[in-house]
Amino acid sequence: MRGRSTIRVLVVDDSAFFRRVITRALTADPALEVVGEAGDGRAAVEMAARLAPDVITMDVDMPVLDGIAAVQAIMAARPRPILMISALTHAGAEATLAALDAGACDFLAKQAGTDATALQRFTTALVTRVKSVAARPARALTARRVAPALDRAPRTYPGLQCVVIGASTGGPPVIGDILGALPVGFPLPVVIAQHMPGAFTGCFAERLDRRSAIRVQLAADGDALAAGTAYVCPGGLQTTIERNGAGLPRLRVEAGSPIARFRPSIDVTFAAAARVFGARVLAIVLTGIGDDGCHGGRELKQVGAPMWAQDEASSVVFGMPRAVIEAGLADFVLPSTAIAPRLLEAV
Repeated sequence: MRGRSTIRVLVVDDSAFFRRVITRALTADPALEVVGEAGDGRAAVEMAARLAPDVITMDVDMPVLDGIAAVQAIMAARPRPILMISALTHAGAEATLAALDAGACDFLAKQAGTDATALQRFTTALVTRVKSVAARPARALTARRVAPALDRAPRTYPGLQCVVIGASTGGPPVIGDILGALPVGFPLPVVIAQHMPGAFTGCFAERLDRRSAIRVQLAADGDALAAGTAYVCPGGLQTTIERNGAGLPRLRVEAGSPIARFRPSIDVTFAAAARVFGARVLAIVLTGIGDDGCHGGRELKQVGAPMWAQDEASSVVFGMPRAVIEAGLADFVLPSTAIAPRLLEAV
């Protein structure tokens, strides 16, 4: 039995094979300890209450009680970080996004089959994600506050032409809250670079569109940027912005460099927005692992564009917002619930 300083994990999956894969990967890391395994959602709810794990890995499609219902029950009783393990299918995407809305922190796509290389990629990512979500409290437990020391930006931005949003771990529910608060007739286009597999981004855009007064669509190459429309950058591709022959802004969606850290890359989208709009674009960096958005943020600040960052208390993972704040790029540091009201004020 490991020391209490380890991260205690409950593994939930109806597949005995994947329970073994996940358990072996986690127990191989000295910082992690698997304290229990469950094969269905009802057992997961009971074991979560009894074992009080630091993190739960949760399958989506399970018997007795599915992953979404299990997340809802756990978050209602005693919230804790939950990492969803989902299939790379449309149904898997729908269920995973519903689980994120219910309070799960993050998700990881399950590798199909038993290919050794694919399983190694999956288990490496699994360990990283478990550690990252364990570092923050569950979304339902986060405080809501503003950091006034960094509240140094004007409240309106005359001539603003576009909003660009970058997000990773924990981003989908926050993006849903922001877009859901924008009214019909919102006067700007919104471009969203969310780290997410390509199999998920179309479903994500459809889900946002159903829940928003403004139009939300998956970005396509050549799309003209229209006011009152949000464009979700497709996973696995790079989305930039350029001006067409008439000087109007449009999207370019292409493969991009195969060695890029992320596709979509927030840095790439931010840098393109800086070149096209100059100071007339507002960039918002939300919760996420790493520092994607910081390099592109520097290009935005060089042309005088404003930048906001989500605060630590409301972030599932404070990596990306922290990077732009520590680099001196953030004009506002805001809790997630304050972003939409301040955005409406700004435009």
